[in-house]
Amino acid sequence: MRVIKYAVTAVLAASTLSACATKGFVRRGLDEQRTALSTGLSTERTERTAGDDALRTDISGVKTDLASLRADLAVLKNDFGARISVVEGQVKFAMPVHFGFDDAAVRAADQAALERFAQVAMKHYTGATITIEGFADPAGSAAYNLRLSRERADAVRDFLVTKGLNGEQLKTIGYGKTRQVRPGAQGGAAGAELNRRVTFVIEAAGDATVAVLSGR
Repeated sequence: MRVIKYAVTAVLAASTLSACATKGFVRRGLDEQRTALSTGLSTERTERTAGDDALRTDISGVKTDLASLRADLAVLKNDFGARISVVEGQVKFAMPVHFGFDDAAVRAADQAALERFAQVAMKHYTGATITIEGFADPAGSAAYNLRLSRERADAVRDFLVTKGLNGEQLKTIGYGKTRQVRPGAQGGAAGAELNRRVTFVIEAAGDATVAVLSGR
């Protein structure tokens, strides 16, 4: 009888110890989960805060860049009479750079405008392809004017390189007597100088310029 009592007591003790052990295990598990959850939330909060700070920094940087681009384009338009437009992702600069009759030399009067264009291009369009388009008035043959217009574009390219632009991003093309600003004007006629010109086309660099020109 006494043996049975000992056995029962032992079983009850073992059960109690087992229950206590189980409760302790569960409690430790809950504590570990709470710790992990707290750590995870803290990490997520830290990462979210860092992400928000980075986003604010990026937005601030974009606003600063747009403000700078807006100011620089305004100088080109207001001080040098440039006409700037965006067509199919290309930014087109019609600069008031003209040439004498039957001449491809860059005029001293146009060097300041070209130098300013070079500064803007180096600052805002790094790595973009810039095509310099040359034109001629209708005097002379088509073949002659094609060659002369290309020489004008080449002369402008060479000048821009001396002002720091990377020659590898500059392409030139001559369009001869096509796309006349003053149709038929040639030689010493009024408006003929407007046909003897260059324009610039910047490829794959229009997003920021679109925002600026649209007033955003």
